[in-house]
Amino acid sequence: MSPKINTIEVDGNIITIVDHNSQDYISLTDMIKSKDGTFFISDWLRNANTLDYISAWEVMNNPTFNYGEFAIIRLWSNSKL
Repeated sequence: MSPKINTIEVDGNIITIVDHNSQDYISLTDMIKSKDGTFFISDWLRNANTLDYISAWEVMNNPTFNYGEFAIIRLWSNSKL
């Protein structure tokens, strides 16, 4: 069953909501883009705590998690600090 995608408008900004297995997921990317543009997204993704969280979530929830690709992302983010 593929997820159902809806959008809502908040203060003139479109925010994506994905319904997957009767759970709603709100796009944090859409929310931050509508507030501060893309600068803070890239800043947030360079944060070591964010990468640790994403890695832990992927290990627990994604059986096809690509450790090698994630290592490249982590190296890239460390070089940008």
